[in-house]
Parts: sequence; structure tokens; C-alpha cells
Amino acid sequence: MKNDSEVLEYVKNVLKNMPEGWLNKTTHRLDIYDESLAKFQFLEKLENLFNENNFKEPALEKLPTAFDYIRLGHPLSCLLEWAVASLSNLEPKNVISFSSKMMPVLAILRKNLLDNKSTKIIYMNELPSFFKSQILKDVYGFKFELVKVDDLREVQGFDGSIIAIIEQNEFKNFSLNENIDFYVSLHSQLGSLALVNHKRNESYINEIQHVRRRETIAMTPQNCLMMLNQLIEGRILPFNENEDENKKNKELVLNSINKITGADTRALLSSSGLSIQYAILMGLIHTAKEEHAGKGIKIIVPPNCYGGTNDQARRVAALIEGVEVVDLPVDSGNDMVESIETLLSKISYEDAVPYIVAEIPTNPRVEVPDLTKLKDVLTKKRETRSGEVAVEPVFILDQTFCPNVEFLGDGEILSEVKTISYVSGSKFPSGGLCTAGYCVANKKSENLMENIKEHLKLCDNEATDFQVEVLSKQIPSMNKRILDAYKNTREFVNFIKESLPAAKVNFVSNDLAENGFTPSVFSLDLPTKGRDHEEKEMYKRELNYKLINLMIDEIPDESKHCVSYGQLKGCYWTIPATSTQGTTKEGDKDYIVRVSMSPDMNIELHKKVFLDFVNQI
Repeated sequence: MKNDSEVLEYVKNVLKNMPEGWLNKTTHRLDIYDESLAKFQFLEKLENLFNENNFKEPALEKLPTAFDYIRLGHPLSCLLEWAVASLSNLEPKNVISFSSKMMPVLAILRKNLLDNKSTKIIYMNELPSFFKSQILKDVYGFKFELVKVDDLREVQGFDGSIIAIIEQNEFKNFSLNENIDFYVSLHSQLGSLALVNHKRNESYINEIQHVRRRETIAMTPQNCLMMLNQLIEGRILPFNENEDENKKNKELVLNSINKITGADTRALLSSSGLSIQYAILMGLIHTAKEEHAGKGIKIIVPPNCYGGTNDQARRVAALIEGVEVVDLPVDSGNDMVESIETLLSKISYEDAVPYIVAEIPTNPRVEVPDLTKLKDVLTKKRETRSGEVAVEPVFILDQTFCPNVEFLGDGEILSEVKTISYVSGSKFPSGGLCTAGYCVANKKSENLMENIKEHLKLCDNEATDFQVEVLSKQIPSMNKRILDAYKNTREFVNFIKESLPAAKVNFVSNDLAENGFTPSVFSLDLPTKGRDHEEKEMYKRELNYKLINLMIDEIPDESKHCVSYGQLKGCYWTIPATSTQGTTKEGDKDYIVRVSMSPDMNIELHKKVFLDFVNQI
């Protein structure tokens, strides 16, 4: 058992010497990341350093990537969880931090609903204002009993799970009541800590972490640092909150989003792209239950799109009766418009409610559908089998790759389509400096935003003040950075086509670029050889790694093993099948090279190293 004072002293020294990236990175290094070990590998090495009392920066710098910088977790969230676990006589895996004060409760309710297990939620004084019991029961389908208590020590056993919600602005050591299964400690400004009590509840740990991965984020590095300093000091430290400055930052961001998107409606700001996507899905399901009671809800999603989008949609469908995921083929010879037409005809006939989630351009093949045809198919009037007017589809547009395209404004291509557009803020909006995301609607969908806002608040998934501050500094320059990064990408793509014509490059055409589609990501199908498909596939996969490793070995200051996009500097290389498509079905994965480029990089050096690769094959 660790001595409390030794733990706190070590944490104090680690914070003095921590690598700069622990506080400001949002993307993980795939070269030192083993997803199957994640937090455990980081903490195993940290524990060794603790035992050696080694807190020097070079040693800390060598620690393997913790979770995935930063949505699922990061070095400071792991350090916080390790410290709290040590002070509470728990294993570090049993402590999980959240930026949200509500999502750890929802994670436990989710597992119990799927396991058909009863849940009792106990609290003292009052429940948080965002805890909306009726919505949680009616929309999410959660089942629970609320019980107000005076003393947690007197809570008796229960045939099910007991969750204790505790509001406290400083973490205090307390004896864990063996009858309480989960403690959720809320900090009004920083987030929450979920403590999983007893070995009997260890099966919940991965489930809670997966909710943190798909529907919210870990406590942010900045907030973890504040909470760690509170632990060290043993008291609540002053929280420097400037309300006027926060309001000013938020107004700047919201006005910038209106200007960039051309939309008149007010945007919503979230803690991450997946946080806003979750609010959109749950808000629309809420609307469907109110306006189309009893009708099936179909979430139409490309099977090979970003793994988080795909996985989250399926998790929502698994939880809520009457909600189903329908695959939307959009890549590799499949036309998005044709696929939507086929599916909407079928869904309309069945008198169901269609919600379409799609990326434009698509990821990773960077394809843009015929937008006029897309508009026509989405506005087409359809009938049910009984001849009634079918429910109009809502188009949920992931605009992360091209957040500068004005889809939504008056007279724009999707202005007459019910459309909600959203963007992951860890990409171009923040330049990779924070994870905050946002969504905005056109006038035709403005009435849908109220329920989306309701669920964003209910889940406590709104952007933090620091995240909004970052966006306020970065969003004004976003469109220029997008254009500069596109120019670098176009130049590099043209060079690849000239130097390796046998390769297939997936990128937007010049015509699309002239119409505003200026992404800075492309994918590359390298030429292959072999006697059969299996041999050719194996050769190509080996060639993928050869290229990526060469670029990173030769240009370590700029080229990185990473899934990032829209960063301020450098060039990022990954294979979607082994990174962003981690939870995608095997048959839908893309074993190709995906490259994303920034506005600030040495393009000539990248050409030179790529030519070296060509000469080696």
C-alpha cells in the first residue's frame, strides 16, 4: 500500500517536470501506442518510475502513449486517476475521469439496461440541475430509482447497482461503503471522477471507458492539472473564471461559425466532435418520439466511415427500442446519391423516420457526390405503403474535412434540405490544440436544435471555457489555413502522380477544388504485385508501412505516425484500417495510406523522400 504523502510528493515533482505535450497535445503517437494496453501500459511504466522516485522529464517523455490523446484519456488524466486510486486504496483502472459530470452515470445505466439489472441512484442535498429523470427514462430508456440520503455510510445493500452521486469541489479521502457500487464525484468546474467499488463491478470498467471514448471525453488536461494541484495542496484552489471574457470568447466563436458556414442559426459548442454527434442523434431521436410516436427510426451510416461515428450510431441503436442502423455504401465504386435513393425509397415505404449521417468529402477515399443530385434525392417527395406523405429525412453532415464549404446558407446547395452540419474541433477549428466541436443548422432545421441543445446540456457535454478560448484564437484564421494546407496537398499529390503513376491517389478534382472543396487529406493505393489477391494484398500492406516509416524516419520533425488532420504544422500518416476504423467491420476496412498535410511544412523535403521510396521499389 502506497503512503499518501509519498504519492502526493511524487505527483508534485512529476508536474514540475512533465513534458510540454502532456498539456497541449490532442493526438496520439501511434508509434508508441498499443490500444489493447492503453492506460495500463502507461501506468505500469509510471509505477516503475514511482518506485525508483524518478520524475525526470526524459523518463516521463519515454512513457508510452496513454489512451489516445485526449478524448479517451491522456497522461494527466491517467496520473490523476492513479493518484486518486492510491489515496482511495483502489486499483488505478477503477478510477475514471470525465469532463462531463453526467456521462459516468449514463455509462453505468447503459450497461445495466443492456444487462437487465436494477439501478438505484442515491444523492445528498439536491441532484444536479442537468439531471433530467423523465428524459433519461422516456428517450434513453434507462431504468432507475432515485433516493435521497443523509449519510452515505448508512446506505444498505440492494439487489442491483447503487450509484452515489457526490457534489464536492475537492477530492477527499473517504471510506468506501461496501454496499455502494459506484461513486461519482462531481466538481462544479472541472468534471467528474467515477470510482468503481469492488471486484464484482470490474466488468463495468471497460464499458465506462467506452462511453468516455464514444460519447464524451476524459477530463481535459487543463482541468486535470487543476485537480492534481488541489490534491497536492489539500484544499480548493482559486478558480480564475472571468465571465465577461468567457462570454466574449463564445460570441466570437459563434459569430465566426455563422460567417464561415453561411448559416443564420446559432451554433452549439461541445467538448468534442463525438460529443456533438451524440447530442444530435439523441436530440433527433427525442424529436422523432415526440412528432412521430410509434414509428421506427433508421440511422443511415456509411459502414466504412470514421470508426467513432460508426460505433456510436450502433451503440445508440443497441440501446433504444425501435432504432436501427442501416448501412449506406458510399465508397469504392458505390455512389452516395444512388445509395441514399435506394434506402429512402425503402424506408419511406415502411413509414419510418430516416436520419442520414455522412461525411463530405468521404473518409478515407475523399470523394464528393454530385451535390445537385444529392439535393434532389433528399428533397424528393415520397409516400408510405398506405399512400401517406413519408417523413422527410434529416441529413446529418460531418463537415470536418471541409468546414469552410457553405452548404447551409440561403440559396446554398443544402438550404432546402433538413440539414444539421457538425465539425470535429480538434481538426481545423482549433488547429489540433483542443477537441471542442460544434454543430449548426440551416433555417429549415432550426426547430430541431432545441432538443439537440437539451441533450448536449443533459449529458454535460458542452465545451469548456478553455476550449472556447482556444477556438476563439484559432477559428478566425481557419479558412486561410485550410487554403494553404490544400495548396501543399495539391502540390504533393501532383508530384506523386508524376513520380509513381501506377499508384491510385484518392483526392478531390481541380473542378471540385474550384467549387470550394479544398481538403488537405488524401489516400494512396500503392501499386502491388503477386500471384493471387492474398499475396498482392500482403505486399501492398508491407509497402504501406515501408513508405510511412521512411517518411517519418527521414523527416522526424514534421512527419508523424498520427491520425490527425488540420494541424498547424507537419504531415501525418496512418492506415485507416488500423487507426480510425478500429471498430469498423473487417470487410469494410481500408488498408491504404492516408496522409494529411498542414499549411506549415517542408514540401520539397517530402517530395525528395517520396522519390527515394519510389526508387527503392
